Amino acid sequence: MCDAQQQDRYAALRLENQLCFPLYAASREIIRQYRPSLEALDLTYTQYITMLVLWEVGEINVKHLGQRLYLDSGTLTPLLKSLEAKGYVIRTRSEADERVVLVQLTATGKQLQEKALSVPTRMQSCVKLSKEEAALLYQLLYKLLSEPL
Repeated sequence: MCDAQQQDRYAALRLENQLCFPLYAASREIIRQYRPSLEALDLTYTQYITMLVLWEVGEINVKHLGQRLYLDSGTLTPLLKSLEAKGYVIRTRSEADERVVLVQLTATGKQLQEKALSVPTRMQSCVKLSKEEAALLYQLLYKLLSEPL
């Protein structure tokens, strides 16, 4: 086999041909940009996105929270324990069904929302996309998440 044919044969294995790589690298970079703002709130990125859901809904069962965040219970349980230890959330069993664990904000967790208001604005200045580009990227990423690969 000649060199050109050999290169074509392995083209699919080149890093530049992997959709997953720029998604992975961009995700890591964006999370790195969040770090200084979130450290000031004493939150990790995963704790922050959990708080975003809770600030929006106030109370949610663990299963639905995991679905919203694309997190499994093995990741979510220690994360919620940590947020509970910080005094931001409480976990209780549903009175209607003991198997269901509910998560809700504490007063301290609600107060943290005010401190977090500057985070999205700061992050918008870090992402070098126009509003239209950001909206398109958002749509495309959620399309990837909603359709099985």
